[in-house]
This record gives sequence, C-alpha cells and structure tokens, in this order.
Amino acid sequence: MTTTRFLTGITPSGTPHLGNFVGSIRPAVAASRSAGVESFYFLADYHALIKCQEPERVHRSTLEIAASWLAAGLDPQQVTFYRQSDVPEIPELHWLLTCVTGKGLLNRAHAYKAAQDKNTESGHDLDDGVTAGLFMYPVLMAADILMFNAHKVPVGRDQIQHIEMARDMAASFNHLYGEHFTLPEAAIEDNVATLLGLDGRKMSKSYDNTIPLFATREQLKKLIGGILTDSRAPGEPKEVEGSALFQLYQAFATPEDAAAMRRAYAEGIAWSEAKQMLFERIDREITPMRARYDDLMAHPEKVEAQLQIGAERARALAQPFMQRLRAAVGLRSLSAAAPAQASPKAAKTALPTFKQYRETDGKFYFKLVAADGRLLLQSTGFDAPRDAGQAIALLQKDAGALQALQAQLVPLEGVDTEQVTAALQALAAAAST
Repeated sequence: MTTTRFLTGITPSGTPHLGNFVGSIRPAVAASRSAGVESFYFLADYHALIKCQEPERVHRSTLEIAASWLAAGLDPQQVTFYRQSDVPEIPELHWLLTCVTGKGLLNRAHAYKAAQDKNTESGHDLDDGVTAGLFMYPVLMAADILMFNAHKVPVGRDQIQHIEMARDMAASFNHLYGEHFTLPEAAIEDNVATLLGLDGRKMSKSYDNTIPLFATREQLKKLIGGILTDSRAPGEPKEVEGSALFQLYQAFATPEDAAAMRRAYAEGIAWSEAKQMLFERIDREITPMRARYDDLMAHPEKVEAQLQIGAERARALAQPFMQRLRAAVGLRSLSAAAPAQASPKAAKTALPTFKQYRETDGKFYFKLVAADGRLLLQSTGFDAPRDAGQAIALLQKDAGALQALQAQLVPLEGVDTEQVTAALQALAAAAST
C-alpha cells in the first residue's frame, strides 16, 4: 500500500477554543487513524514569534495546545508530533530555500501585501512595522513542508498560496541541485466547519467571542448562557439559519439529534431550554477529554516527554536528509568526492510550466513559471476555470496569442516579451515532438 504523508502545523498563539476543536483538532485526529496515511503534526513556535513577542504567552500557549491535541486523542505512537524549534534542520533548510527564492515571489505573499495595504490606508511607509520574519514567513512554511517531503498539506482556501510558493521553491532547488523535494499539494478543507462565536460572528480570539475548549463545567454553562439570541419568546418558531446556538449544537450532535433540534426550533423551543441542551451535549463530549487535559496541564513534563519522542522521530528523518542537501549544494567535507551532476544539456531541456489556481477573491488565475522558478507570466482573474484554461491552451498552441491576451496579463518587472515568447515556443516545440 502506498503511504501518503500529511503535514499540519499549529501556531501556539492562544488558548484553543471550540472552533479550533471542531474545525481542526477533531477531524485531524480522526484522519491520523486512517490506513495508508503517515501524519506529521507540529507546534509552529517559530512562526508564533512573528506576531507575538511575549515569551510567557508563547510558552503557555505551546503547553495548552500540545495538551489539547493529546487530550483530544492524538496518539504520538501513531503520528510524528513535535515542536518546530526542536528540529534545528528546519531553520537550516529555511536558509537553503532563501537562497533559491526570488524576492518577487515573496512580494506577492498575501500577509505581506495585506500589511502594505494597511500601511497605505493609514498613510504610513509601505513597510512600516513589517519585520523580515513576516516577509520570510512563506520560506519558513516551505521548509516545514519540504523537510519531510509531505505529499498533502490540509489548508483552507486562503492558504493555498503558501503551498504554491512551497512548490515553486522546491522546483527551483530541484532544478539547480537535482531532484530532492516532492512537490506538495494542498488538501483543500472545504467541509471544515467554521463555528459562530458568542456574538454571532466567526468564533475567533481576535473577536474575543470564543468558548475555551477546556473551560470548567461552570464556565462552559455561563458562556453558553451568554450566546446571542433574538427576542422571540417561548412558543414562537425560531430560525436555525444564522443561529450560533444551533450551529454549535449541530457540530456536537448526531444527525438525528440535530434534526430533532431543528424541529424543536420550528416548534418554538425556549432559548433557555435550547442552551441547556447545548451545554449538556458539549459537556458530554468534552468531560473525558477535560480530565486528561487538566492532568497534562498539571504535569507539563508528560507533555514534554511526548514532544521529545516526536522530536527524535522527526530528527531521525531530518538529519540524514539535511546531510544530503548540504552535500548537494556543496557544503560537504573537502575530502568527499563530488556527487554526480546532471549534464548541462539536460538542464537546458527543462521546460517552463503553466500553473492554474484559485485565489481568495474567488477568481481563477494562471501563471507561467520557468524551470528555474522565475515567474514569466501572470494572469489577471477569470470568473471561471474554463476561461483560464482556454487562455492557457491558446498560449501553449501559439506564442503569437500573447499579443491578443495582453489585457488578461499582468506586466512583470524584469520579464520581457521575448523571454515569454521563447518559453512558449519551447513548449509548443516539445508538444509537437
């Protein structure tokens, strides 16, 4: 049976809440038990430093999140569960990737562009408050993924760009130094539930509207009692659409019980009764885990022991792989023989590739990437994937179509029409042979 490697990172930036459990922890733990899957779960504590300079908060959050995953049933014997900072090969790989990654690629990262847009709106310098860590964030994420040659990385649609960038970096490195990296793919989590919080908005620490995953029974009951509802009295039919209370209940109930609650809404159940039912439903699932969580929080050495086991397992893979990469780039003993290199002729025959993808604005885009990772073409957004695909097909067939499609292409710095035409002609020639 072929084994597929899945890799998931969790940034320790706060206390886990019910939204994290339903949207990430619970489905990931279930997936880790699937046959033919090799799972890697890591605490991305280096990433946390990009936006949090409070040492105690990072330390506390690392413990809380690790304890939450373990309490929820993650089995360190079945998966590789580790702390990012315990694997020094990751930041070393980060540097190797930095040396093959164009600044232009990083300029297009969503987080960096969002920071610049915010500065523009407020009248500040474009890079005001932008650290090198924020700018280089995509490279560190690529190092996390490529260190273990993960095949699949579960992400929401807003994270697809990071996987595309990791692929670009891997392709650039492979082109220069030989085939070392698997090109990862995004496993899109379209079905992951996004829970509403106490005020009806998305449950998020930034809105301060969360229900901590392992709140005490008393805290849980009080927080559920404070969920925002409308003014409809007992006996009046109530809507399930947009109801944070119903959505939470549905996330923890069986389909049959959720259907029963839906009928109760239509029949006018009192809000107080619905909240009591929700409290009992959530508490029933959380109570056994809460006991394990409280024990782990009281004995952090137990958590540390599990993370060290994971670190040893991760480093058993990372150390020999890093040695191979060092040798590939020339960082090896002077008495060692040079590894065989691909012939210059073979390197010259590497062809550019088209990549089609969807952005967070819902539109479809494509780009043409040279074999060395340089961006040659970037499209504007298309409303349908078919339209983007037709444009690609036209360009692959006839380089002369470049002029006709200028309105759908974004001008790129340092790339001229002759370069693009030559790349398209090479593609067409290869297709005809």
